[in-house]
Amino acid sequence: MADQKVGAYRWQVVAMLWAISFFNYADRQAIFSVFPLLQKSMALDNVQLGLLGSAFAWVYGLGGMFAGTVVDRVRRKTAIIGGLYCWSIICGATAAVSSFRGLFIMRAAEGLGETFYFPASMSLVSDYHGPETRSRAIGIHQTSVYIGTIAGGFFAGLIGQIYGWRWSFVVFGGLGILLGVVLGRWLREPAVGGRNSQKVPVRESLSVVWGSPGVLLLMAAFCCANFVAVVLLTWMPKFLFDRFHMSLALSGLTATLYVQLASMCGSVTGGWLADKWRSRTPGGRMLVQAVGVFGGAPFVVLCGMTRSIVWLIVALTVWGFFKGLYDANIFASVFDVVPPEVRGTAAGFMNTVGWLGGGGSAPLVIGWISQSQGLGPAIAMASLVYVLAGVLLLFAAKAAAPQSVAVLQ
Repeated sequence: MADQKVGAYRWQVVAMLWAISFFNYADRQAIFSVFPLLQKSMALDNVQLGLLGSAFAWVYGLGGMFAGTVVDRVRRKTAIIGGLYCWSIICGATAAVSSFRGLFIMRAAEGLGETFYFPASMSLVSDYHGPETRSRAIGIHQTSVYIGTIAGGFFAGLIGQIYGWRWSFVVFGGLGILLGVVLGRWLREPAVGGRNSQKVPVRESLSVVWGSPGVLLLMAAFCCANFVAVVLLTWMPKFLFDRFHMSLALSGLTATLYVQLASMCGSVTGGWLADKWRSRTPGGRMLVQAVGVFGGAPFVVLCGMTRSIVWLIVALTVWGFFKGLYDANIFASVFDVVPPEVRGTAAGFMNTVGWLGGGGSAPLVIGWISQSQGLGPAIAMASLVYVLAGVLLLFAAKAAAPQSVAVLQ
C-alpha cells in the first residue's frame, strides 16, 4: 500500500472515479431541464414535478444506510462499476415511459442504482490518499459533480429541444454503459492497509457512527446544505424558463454553468484550504464548510428575488463558489471522526440523512410553497436552512477535537 500511495496510480484512481461520477450527476440532472416538456406532454403541475425530484432523493437516501454497510464488506470496485451499469440502464429505459407514474418509478429506481457509488468511491479514495492529500483528492473528484451537472442540464435541454425529451435519456444511459465497459478493466481495489482485513460487525459499525456527536452534527448540516443545493438544481431551469423566457437549452445551461464552474473552483480551493486548516486544528475541515454555507446564504436570497438576469448570474456564481467550499469536505470531514473500517457505513448514512431528509423534501416543499407564494420567493426562503447548516458545522468543529485524537488516520 505504501508504494501505491506514493505512486501515480492513486491519482489515476481519482481520474477514473471522476469520469464515473460525471455520469452519476449528468443522469440525475437531465430530467430537470426537460420539466417544461414533461409538464406540457403529461399535464403535470408543480407538485408533481417536485415529486419527480423527490422520488430519486427518497430512494437514494433510504438506500444509503444499506449501501454503506455493504460497501465495507465487499469489493468496492464491484459496487462502483455495478452501480454504473445499473443506473445507466435505468436512465436509458426512462425513455420508454409514457405516464407520470412511470416517470416516478424510474426516478426512484435510478436513485437505488446510484446509492452505492459515493460510499464506495469515497472509501476507495480515502484508502489511496492519507490525511495530507485526502481533501485535495476528494475536492478534485468533486469537480466531476459540477461538470456532470452542467452537461446533464445543457445537453438534456438541447437534445430535448431538438429531438424530444426521450432521446436525452437514451444518450446519457448509453454513454454510461460504454464507460463501464472501459473502466471495468482498469480500476482496481487497493491492497489491505487503510481498512483492516477483519471486518467490523454491522452492529459495532452502527454503534461507532451513531455514537459520534461529530458525525451526527455533520449529518444534520448535510441535510440542511443538501436541501438548498437540491432546491436550486431542481427548480432553477424552470425558474429561468418562466421568468426570463429562455429556451430549454439556454435555461438548462444558465441554471448550471455558472454555479458548477464556480463550485469547481470553490471545491479545489476548499480542499486545499481544509488540508491546511486541518493540520492546525482538528475541526479545520468543518470550519471551511461553515464559511461556505454562511457566505452562500445571502446569494440564495438574491437568486430568488432578483429580476435582473445579470444579478442572477452574479448570485449563482458567488453561491456556487461558496457551495464548493462546503462540498469538497462533505466526506473528508466525517472521515476525520470515524476509523477507516467504518468509512463506507458513515458515508452511506451521510447520504441517507442528507438526501432523505434534505434532498428528498426540497423539490416537494418548494413546489408546494411556490403554488401560493411564487417560485422566486420560495427559492429565497431556502437561505434560512443554509444558516442553520452553518450553526451545526460550528458545533461539529468544536466536537471534532476530542474525537479525532482517537481516530486512526
